[in-house]
Amino acid sequence: MMDSEAHEKRPPILTSSTQDVSPHITSVGEMKHYLCGCCAAFSNIAITFPVQKVLFRQQLYGIKTRDAVLQLRRDGFRNLYRGILPPLMQKTTTLALMFGLYEDLSCLLHKHVSAPEFATRAAAAILAGTTEAIFTPLERVQTLLQDHKHHDKFTNTYQAFRVLKCHGIREYYRGLVPILFRNGFSNVLFFGLRGPIKEHLPTATTHSAHLVNDFICGGVLGAMLGFLFFPVNVVKTRIQSQIGGEFQSFSKVFKTIWLERDRKLTNLFRGAHLNYHRSLISWGIINATYEFLLKII
Repeated sequence: MMDSEAHEKRPPILTSSTQDVSPHITSVGEMKHYLCGCCAAFSNIAITFPVQKVLFRQQLYGIKTRDAVLQLRRDGFRNLYRGILPPLMQKTTTLALMFGLYEDLSCLLHKHVSAPEFATRAAAAILAGTTEAIFTPLERVQTLLQDHKHHDKFTNTYQAFRVLKCHGIREYYRGLVPILFRNGFSNVLFFGLRGPIKEHLPTATTHSAHLVNDFICGGVLGAMLGFLFFPVNVVKTRIQSQIGGEFQSFSKVFKTIWLERDRKLTNLFRGAHLNYHRSLISWGIINATYEFLLKII
């Protein structure tokens, strides 16, 4: 009887084909958060880039939405997607790191650090955001390519990188401080609030309902965080629109912008309404795509 039970409990013998497939499945499973984040970013950039370009002009020059749209119209359709390569490269990479590193670091810290789970997850979010900042040069070049004042200096990403190279490696990382601040704290809030917000939405019973809930959850969070960190992005954009010269501090640039805009909070937040709607759509797409792909991979 014991021999019979032992025979029944014996694990199945792996065939050569099973042995070949198993490591592949494991590797895909380990990388799925990175892959889903990358694909979610690609979908978002392809859809929302023109809106982002209007917003960029408002942040940089403090102009109204209508004037920013007229600027793009004068630039022509040929220049509408000018500068899309840097954000495409940057966002696909940084969102892959944002989601992937957050999951990996959360598990790692939870196993090896004796601290409350919310603390380890917050630390993982900040570390993931800090790692994303490695790709600041891509965000830097995107800023230059979208600024029409630099249209005569370079026409593509490669040329923009060559121009910055003349000023040294530090020039690539102009605007790093506001990026570190934005990435770290926005990650903490995004990952910390994503679960609770979804729990308060109506219970989803179908795949489409889950997709809608994920879109709403990501969209609401993205819009809220986009509005909260809007002044930080305004300062970051001004800092990164400069080529060469003095490296001014965040506070000094903020003070300059504050004075230029007549010390009015409404002028500082010019373009925030468009950013709110863009973030609502962008992060809705990102979160819904990410969660959808996570289920099917």
